[in-house]
Amino acid sequence: MKIRENNVLGELSAAIGIGLLAGLAGTAAITLSQAIEMKITKREPSEAPVKVAKKTAGIKPADEEQKEKVSQEIHWAYGTVWGIARGIIGLIGLKGLPATAVHFATIWGTSMVMLPAFKASPPVIEQAPGAIAIDGLHHAVYALATGVVYDALYTRSRYHRRFYKLANILRR
Repeated sequence: MKIRENNVLGELSAAIGIGLLAGLAGTAAITLSQAIEMKITKREPSEAPVKVAKKTAGIKPADEEQKEKVSQEIHWAYGTVWGIARGIIGLIGLKGLPATAVHFATIWGTSMVMLPAFKASPPVIEQAPGAIAIDGLHHAVYALATGVVYDALYTRSRYHRRFYKLANILRR
């Protein structure tokens, strides 16, 4: 029995898989962006991931070394998984900069709501404009890197080629 390769489940799986790879690349980009910014501004690493993990999953690192390790693990997992959202955005038909803009608004907007809700950061209206701008810049770096990698990988996938081949046939 032959399973059809061009189906909704296959397209969804491809978008999720490519999204995860793109999210991993975006997480690497934001990590580098934050490292450079922290060196310039002398800012300490954020404790937000650990604070949210403590409130949502009861995770309590034993010491400072474990705290940094847990924070990094959550940072990488969270950023990688957000790549799935980029995959879903691609499935609904957006690509390029419009898809990146929607992805950016989604991840940064979620951050602005979620972190204060878990008392991991002050509400945005209580933050300094410079801190908001830096946070926005980091999220933009993430969204741009994720979008570029997603578009590059998805464009080369067989689902993308088949979808556009079918769309061209239907247009005729």
